[in-house]
Amino acid sequence: MESNTVVTLRAAGVALPPGWGAARLARAAEICVAHAQRFARPADPWREVAIHLQGDAANRAANRRILGHDYPTDVITQAYAPFPFEPPGLTGELFVNVDQARRAAEALGRLAWHEELLLYVAHGCDHLAGADDATPAERRLMRRRDLRWMRAALAAAPR
Repeated sequence: MESNTVVTLRAAGVALPPGWGAARLARAAEICVAHAQRFARPADPWREVAIHLQGDAANRAANRRILGHDYPTDVITQAYAPFPFEPPGLTGELFVNVDQARRAAEALGRLAWHEELLLYVAHGCDHLAGADDATPAERRLMRRRDLRWMRAALAAAPR
């Protein structure tokens, strides 16, 4: 599954899961973005999604700056409408907490670190597509999609 959306991945200053360099993670993220774009309500195309892989401190600062919450979280999603002089299309940013993904993988034991990290990317993409997780029913629907997109990304990301 391909899209014309430009996906950039920034992973400065964080350890990545073993066997998952930035190029492999970027390819997996492109798959999640393509699935989310297909799921999104019909609208203008997605132009660009920037994914910032960060640790607890940077994530906490982003959460404080963007949402006013003074704690780190798994993923923060920002969507931007184009300026009047730009072509139509969504531009989005995901701030993904690598430290939290590693801790959750170790503590819960349900997913490997790289899977938990990709699950956060998929979840952020789901929010970019317009999904919400405010109710238990919405959370269940999102979790199913997030897991499906994460598994598709794992299958498509070459070693």
